[in-house]
Amino acid sequence: MTATAMAEATGEATPPKTVKGSPKWGDLSLRIVAGLVLLYLFLPIFVIVLFSFNKPAGKFNYTWQGFTLENWADPFKYPALTEALKLSLNIAAVSTAVALVLGTLVAIALVRQRFRGQKAVDTFLVLPLTAPEVVMGASLLTLFLDLGWAAGYTTILIAHIAFEVSFIAMTVRARVRGFDWTLEDASMDLGASPTRTFFKVTLPLIVPGIVAAAMLSFALSLDDFIITYFVSGSAVTYPLYVNAAVKAAVPPQINVLATAILVISLLLLAAGTLYRRKRIDV
Repeated sequence: MTATAMAEATGEATPPKTVKGSPKWGDLSLRIVAGLVLLYLFLPIFVIVLFSFNKPAGKFNYTWQGFTLENWADPFKYPALTEALKLSLNIAAVSTAVALVLGTLVAIALVRQRFRGQKAVDTFLVLPLTAPEVVMGASLLTLFLDLGWAAGYTTILIAHIAFEVSFIAMTVRARVRGFDWTLEDASMDLGASPTRTFFKVTLPLIVPGIVAAAMLSFALSLDDFIITYFVSGSAVTYPLYVNAAVKAAVPPQINVLATAILVISLLLLAAGTLYRRKRIDV
């Protein structure tokens, strides 16, 4: 009698069958292509990190001359570069905070409520994502000039909020779509007010989507060049400084600060992942 027949006779569960074999050529080729694509994507990042330890012979940090830690010992050597980074971080933080509130409320309203003109709102949310940045930057510049506003910090802030709201609304909306709205009804049936229900029930459950949207929005704002170039005026953000430095001098401190931002982002991402796993285990 076979093992399967004996298991059926005794009422025991039949162990699952596993098929072992060598990977097919198609799977192997797909893995190789995926590895090459990842290498292509991450190679520029590796170059940025590597050249933050370079000791250039001239003004341009383009060729490898030798390993040094002097760049990291004085990352804020150039005040103009430091001020540009501070301005970028400031704009990214403020614009993300404002766009996060607006985008989250829009996402909740679109999923929870049904109203006339909802299709039009959906279309307007997608437009900033699909429109070329050159067109959006030129349009915002025209608007600010027609209003008589001087280009600078305020115009950059408004421009960043304008395109960040769409990214945040779409990201949070994907999270809110799977929300069980009966939990809100149960909370209010137990005597909680709508405000308390939102902060104690709804908000904690959609926080992962909000955090993901905030990180994406912050990164997009910090990295934006084209739209900022149109509406910046005399203000110089980190991407604008790097673009101008290519023509005059590229100090290794540019790579140092970029690497520091990358490391901090990875640490925040790792901390968020560990926090979610801890909550799941609990």
